[in-house]
Amino acid sequence: MDGVIRAAVPYKPRPEQLEIHEAMWKHRFGVIVCHRRLGKTVLAVNHLIRCAATQPKDRHPPPRYAYIAPTYRQGKAIAWDYFQHYAGAIPGVVVNQSELKVDLPNGAQVRIYGADNPNSLRGLYFDGVVHDEFGMHPPNIYSEVIRATLMDQHGWALFMGTPAGKNQFYDMKQQSLEHEAKGDKDWFYKEYPVSQTKLISDEELDRAKHDMTPDEYAQEFQCSFEASVKGAIYANEMAQAHAEGRVTHLPYEPALPVDTDWDLGIGDAMAVWFSQTTRGGEVRLIDYYEASGEGFPFYKTVLDGKGYTYGQHWAPHDIQVRELGSGRSRLEVAANLGIRFELTPRLQKGIRGEIEEGIHAARMLLPRCWFDAEKCKAGIEALKHYRRDYNMRLDEFKVTPVHDWSSHAADAFRGLAARQGDRVMTQARVDMPENFAWV
Repeated sequence: MDGVIRAAVPYKPRPEQLEIHEAMWKHRFGVIVCHRRLGKTVLAVNHLIRCAATQPKDRHPPPRYAYIAPTYRQGKAIAWDYFQHYAGAIPGVVVNQSELKVDLPNGAQVRIYGADNPNSLRGLYFDGVVHDEFGMHPPNIYSEVIRATLMDQHGWALFMGTPAGKNQFYDMKQQSLEHEAKGDKDWFYKEYPVSQTKLISDEELDRAKHDMTPDEYAQEFQCSFEASVKGAIYANEMAQAHAEGRVTHLPYEPALPVDTDWDLGIGDAMAVWFSQTTRGGEVRLIDYYEASGEGFPFYKTVLDGKGYTYGQHWAPHDIQVRELGSGRSRLEVAANLGIRFELTPRLQKGIRGEIEEGIHAARMLLPRCWFDAEKCKAGIEALKHYRRDYNMRLDEFKVTPVHDWSSHAADAFRGLAARQGDRVMTQARVDMPENFAWV
């Protein structure tokens, strides 16, 4: 083929890696669940480079490939050295350090992106993409952003990672298995637990078992989606909700107003919980919505499109901050569009701090919550994934929760819990006899 680049790239795939390469030549979409240290990032980098290098010279539009990490910083730390090493063996290649991209002499390009900035991927086109550690990506990044970028060139997508609970990576696994069961030749699924690959010595695995909990070992090395996410803050409460059948089909009740609780972002995602509260204090989460990079006119359209009768809209206090350019606050902008916000009550910091008080309030509220399994799917997975990072040096979990894709839903839910707690306290004061002294 004219323009094909011939070069000796210093990569000799393991049998498992070779099996995945061969599957990707035959299929358009693939899901790979694998244990740590299998070599999936090296595999991904070399697959992208080879696909780019085997494209015709001066094709219009030029071939484009993407390696998408959970965050841009992670992509640079994990994959960039590999790109420089393997692509550097190709004569005439240009490595762009500042943009984390590799330009090949046939006009093809491979570039690193971060799933933490989905807007940077909108409007692009790709011949192929790799989602590395897909379980740590925003739940809707593929369906809402990436899928459209593959249409023009009939591009392919590879989803890889190690399990971290039943999130979007688990859903993609199930989707892949369903496609395979129907005989869909576009899809394939492969799973590589360490007990199958034998790539790590028994001695090293025994040491790992000694240092890790059974859940951690099952997740990291045996590819278990059933193991709980390490440091998950609401793991017990969400497991209890599932066990008690409170994650189910939950119809909208027209007799009850729908309240909304928001987490406001600018470049980040904006998250909205839709809830109905009964007189008995049962909180029904009937819907959840999240988007990124949109203004209030967009969300006004979303609210109107739901067809709900709204009660109150609640937002954190930073909605009052005035923008330097316009001099107006987002509170005023929303009000001009007909979205009139109440300010979410602030929790007293106390000994634990404001975030911890909010987490405590959320834990107290969750046993009273019911969730619509389908409409709240992304929000439910975020609550399950919301977690604390682990401090290896101190052998303890950090106080501040990890800020990732799950934070927006969790922050909005914390606001809901704060106002529900405030409502309960207010109702208690109302119900007390006149001569009762509230302390």
